[in-house]
Amino acid sequence: MKEGSRKQDRRIGRTDHRTAALLAWSVWTLCVALLALTALLDYYYTPSSPKLSNTSEYAFVAVPLLVYVTVGAFVASRRPGNLVGWMLCAIGFVLVARSFGMAYADYALLARPDSALPGGVYMACISQSLVALPALILAFTLLILLFPDGHLPDRSLLAVPWVAVGGGAASALWAVTAEDAFGRYSVRNPLHVGGVLGDVVDGFGRLGAAALLVGLVVAIIAVFVRLGSAQGVERQRLKWFAYAAAVLLGVLFLSPLVWVLPEWISFPLGIAVFSAIPVAVGIAVLRYRLYDIDRIINRTLVYGALTALLAAGYFGSIMVLQGISGLVYQVPFRALTGQESQLATIAATLVIAALFTPLRRRLQSFIDRRFYRSKYDTRKTLEAFSAQLRNETDLDALSADLVDVVRETVQPAHVTLWLREPAGGRARTLSAPARDIGSPATRLPR
Repeated sequence: MKEGSRKQDRRIGRTDHRTAALLAWSVWTLCVALLALTALLDYYYTPSSPKLSNTSEYAFVAVPLLVYVTVGAFVASRRPGNLVGWMLCAIGFVLVARSFGMAYADYALLARPDSALPGGVYMACISQSLVALPALILAFTLLILLFPDGHLPDRSLLAVPWVAVGGGAASALWAVTAEDAFGRYSVRNPLHVGGVLGDVVDGFGRLGAAALLVGLVVAIIAVFVRLGSAQGVERQRLKWFAYAAAVLLGVLFLSPLVWVLPEWISFPLGIAVFSAIPVAVGIAVLRYRLYDIDRIINRTLVYGALTALLAAGYFGSIMVLQGISGLVYQVPFRALTGQESQLATIAATLVIAALFTPLRRRLQSFIDRRFYRSKYDTRKTLEAFSAQLRNETDLDALSADLVDVVRETVQPAHVTLWLREPAGGRARTLSAPARDIGSPATRLPR
């Protein structure tokens, strides 16, 4: 009877797993279809942006959205009980629905106003009002709170999701009913609410927006608190999420500088940055190469600082060299030749190329000492012991030093070194308690 019950439970579990996978990939299929329709509608109406062509613009927007829904569907199908995957699907779906609503409204109300396409005004409500903003904030708040296992980290946060959901619903209702008319299309909002009821909706909407923002702030603070006290696998998972969020916020802060870069740099950089959070969440939830995050953070710090220093040195060298050439020739070189001088650029490039390797090494050493002190000390200890191996011939001294090195680097609870005497002699051991890092090694009797 019990065996039959277990088999039935396993069948039910497999059925629920297949149902969740079918639902997740159905959402993915819907998002892909909406993106394709959005590109098709905008191809016949929306003009190209001054920076990118229509094709590049849609690739720039569509790739991160597809990453969100793809990673979300993959996580939800593998971990159907983990709400993190469903939150990623929700974020991607909201962004795709807003893009499709704008393209549909543009085509139905501006490009082909006589086509009698149904629902154009309601699509304008979705795209022109701020209804998508509270939905996105709510999804990100729940994503942060439930990351990485789909459960709240503490029962004290039990009220935060409910406050965020209520605030998001109230602020979304306020956003969709606030506009009286849409100037872009010269049509009135059929969902507009005025009078006393409109004032009530406005008041509740403002309170809901405040509650939603409070929920987001509490979720962010909770992540930092968990990151400070987390250990092992949980800490690595939180570091993936924190790293992706830091990269996204950093690039958004520096967006004026990033946007003036050549398209072959800014285009893939923007796609990678906006895809960072879903990729990091997928790696953390599925526990794929978790411990690579330390190396990634280290390389980001080193090469980010190196790029900034080299760029500043490059432009500074050009200005200095051009100033020196102006003083030597008393007139700008361009006035003499009729073209801009390439001498300063070539000289600055050679200087930067010569400084690259030594500057990278110094930055790597500084970051290791400052942020990875334990690993830096471990490496230095092993290097010193390797040098000692080349010079020391006393086996007893080397055995004691080996125990000390293991104790300082690995820090186990106990260290025992077992040595076998040559030619069938008796074995001997060298043992030491490793809790006390400074205690000397203890030799056991032979």
